[in-house]
Order: sequence, then C-alpha cells, then structure tokens
Amino acid sequence: MVPQHSPAHSAWRRIQTAWGLPDLSGKGRFVTANLIDSLGNGLVMAFTVVFFVKTTSLSLVAVGAALTAGQLLALPVPPLLGPLLDKYGPRTVVAVGNWVSVAGFIGFLFSHASWQIVLWQFVVQLGSTAFWMGNSPLIVLVARGDERARWFGFIRALRNVGIGFGGAASGVALSIGTVDGLRAVMVINAVSFAVAGWLIITFRGADTSEAADAGHAEPRPAEPRPAEPKPAEPEQPAGEPTGQPSGGYRTVLKDTRYLRLVATNISFAFASTVITVLLAAYVADNLDVGSWIVGVLVVLNTAMVALLQTLASRWIEARRPVTVLVLALLFNAAAFIVFGVLLVLPGWAVIAGLLIAMVLYTVGEILGSPPTSELSVVMAPEHLRGRYLGVYQMSWSVGGALAPALLTALLEGGAALPWVFLTAISVLAVPLVLGLDRRAAATSKAAPAGDVAPVEQLDGDAVG
Repeated sequence: MVPQHSPAHSAWRRIQTAWGLPDLSGKGRFVTANLIDSLGNGLVMAFTVVFFVKTTSLSLVAVGAALTAGQLLALPVPPLLGPLLDKYGPRTVVAVGNWVSVAGFIGFLFSHASWQIVLWQFVVQLGSTAFWMGNSPLIVLVARGDERARWFGFIRALRNVGIGFGGAASGVALSIGTVDGLRAVMVINAVSFAVAGWLIITFRGADTSEAADAGHAEPRPAEPRPAEPKPAEPEQPAGEPTGQPSGGYRTVLKDTRYLRLVATNISFAFASTVITVLLAAYVADNLDVGSWIVGVLVVLNTAMVALLQTLASRWIEARRPVTVLVLALLFNAAAFIVFGVLLVLPGWAVIAGLLIAMVLYTVGEILGSPPTSELSVVMAPEHLRGRYLGVYQMSWSVGGALAPALLTALLEGGAALPWVFLTAISVLAVPLVLGLDRRAAATSKAAPAGDVAPVEQLDGDAVG
C-alpha cells in the first residue's frame, strides 16, 4: 500500500526542493548535532584567547603561543585516525570526537600554565579532527544518491550560520566580563558537545538496512546524475564496520588520481584562510579605506554562504563535480586578481573593488565546498575510506598551519605577493582536476544498462 502524505507535508517538501534543501525527515538528530558543533566552534574560535587571558595570569602572547603549539601537535593526527574510521565506522568516530572535545573543554577550566593549555588545546583539536573526518562519510550514508551535493551544501550553510551565531554569543559572553561568567560559558559549551555526541551515536538514519525498511520516507523518482569518479577498488556494503582492511597507506599513496584531489584541496585550504589571516592586515596597511569595510566584507561572505549555499547545491547536483571544481578555482583566481589590482585603483574605486572581489571569492567558496567534500569520500574504496580521508584531511591541516606564516611573510615582502601566490595555485590546480572523472565516463559507456555502480549502493537508493 502506498503511504499517504498530508498536503502540508507535500508543501514542505516542495519548499525544500525549491531551496535546494535535502530531505530532512528522520534526520533531526544528525542536523542538530552539526548545528551544535558549528555553534560551539564559532564560540571557541572567538572566545578561547580572551578566556585564558581573563582566567590565568598568562600574557596574550603566551596564550597565543600555547594555543598554536597545541594545534601544531595535532597535525599528524589525521593519518592515525584513518584506521579507526575504517574499523569502527564514521558514526562512532564522530560521536567520540565530540566527547574528546568535551574532555578538552573541561581541561580548559582547570588550566593555569602554558603546558596545560597546550595539552588541552591538542585534545580539543583531536576531537575536532575526528568529527570532521567522520562527518563527510556519515553525510554520504545519510544522503540519497541524488542528494549528496544538497547535504554537503546544507551542512556547509548550517556551519556558517552556527559559527556566526557562536561568534555573536561569544561577544555577549565577553561583555559579561566576570571570570565566573566566562567559566559558565565554557561549561555550557562542554555540555552541548556531550549532547551532540549522544545525538550522533543514537542516530540510526545512516544505516542502509534501516533506510531500506523506513516506510515513512516519501518515495521519489530517481534523478539522473552525472558520472562521477569511482573508487580505485570495489566497495563493500556500507553502514557496518569493515574489520581488518586489505591494504593501507601505501595503497593510498599509490592512488595518484586521489592524490591529485588532495593537492587541489590544498589550494582551497589556503583560500579558506584569506578572511581570517590576510584580509584585515591587507586592507588596514595597504588600502586607503577605513577598517570598517572588513566587517562589512565578513558579513557579506557569511550571509551569501548562509542564503545561497543550498540553492547553489541544487545547481551543482545536476553537473559533473569536476566541472564545478574548475569553476570554483577560476572564481577564486578572479577574486585574488581583483584583490591585488586594488593597489593601483583610485580611492573611490577601492570599496567597490573589495565588494566585487568578496562576491567572487564567496562564489568560489560556495561552488568548491560540496564537490571536494563529496569526491573525497566517493573516490575512496569503502574498506580503506578512513585512511584515504586521513590523507585528505592532511591537506586542510597542512594548509591551515602553513597559511598564516606564509601569507603574512608574503604580505611583508610586498602587498601584491600573497594575491599572486593565491592566484597561481588556483590556476595550477585546474589541470590537476581535469580528467578526475575520466575513468567513470569510460566505465559508464562500457557497463550494461542494468548495472549499478558500487558507489551508488552506498547511498541507500537501491533498496529492496
């Protein structure tokens, strides 16, 4: 018997489709956990330095150095987490990552010396890395085959909204000013991450066996999706831990096609630091405009991602991921060229140029995030996915660690140099992307019409 659906349910589904939102039915715990993590990350990014300055006798420089040291210690973590992801599955790794972060936040409350801050910052970074390594494959399990781009875009938009509200909440907390008030905020943050871990570990929407039995889900006709890169090796059924995998990091390092994706993502990793590392210093020291414009540009970026990411994902899902990645790289390159050209423009044109550059940059960010996240998962064989994602995560870790030192050193050497560098790596990444899906196109032509690609079995569309 075909399940009946109320007009209100159908109307809500039409709204979701129009706005590029995925089907959220039955996914409330997963969505809430991601929102909590984003809020908490926004709070911590804007709050931690002042928290330690207010609650310890350490100087601002000492606090900053300790936090940086803790992050540097966590750089080798992704490859160590890869085998755990393969053995226990993404849901367990994500939940435990949240709980590890809880331990770090509790440790913050009792930190008074630099070495203690280093230790607990390392623990927090360890938990955060585990969360993001496990979250991408978990999204693939949650999504339908034709909704992966929508899910990645939705989580990206949710992250931006959460970080924005978290940053605003940190401002309110800092305005309180008392040590007890600051400690209370840290306790609330720890409790929220504990709840997020519980929501993930009790969430069952990522199990393919349950997805097949879920009679409440509204059936939808399968939509054609462009060919996408297939894993280097056949995949195993998803949703269950896979035991001891055959192969290891040597297999990953021999997969040159996947390494091209990792190298491409280093370009995106550097680009992602422009707002936090480069923008304010560049504008304040080299352009004849008020520093207020930086705040306007940050708000513009946040608003565009929050409002347009899901709509863009609706457009992205109908196109080949490689095509979208090339467009993202070209938009990034165009934005960096405009940022650099501002040095020779008259003062009246600089503000308009900054706004244009930020729009181009944000479009590149919106286009680049879903396909890179998706390809990092679907290009990896399922039984070695954790190890593959460990290597992929290193591109974010290395890029995030090198960008502050490298970009500021280039800025010191000449105001145009960081933009030349960012433009160059964006353009040079284009040939690395081209052809990533060539194997999939050849396979799709040769395969009989009734064949189902292993990567599609992962999404829960092929239900019995």
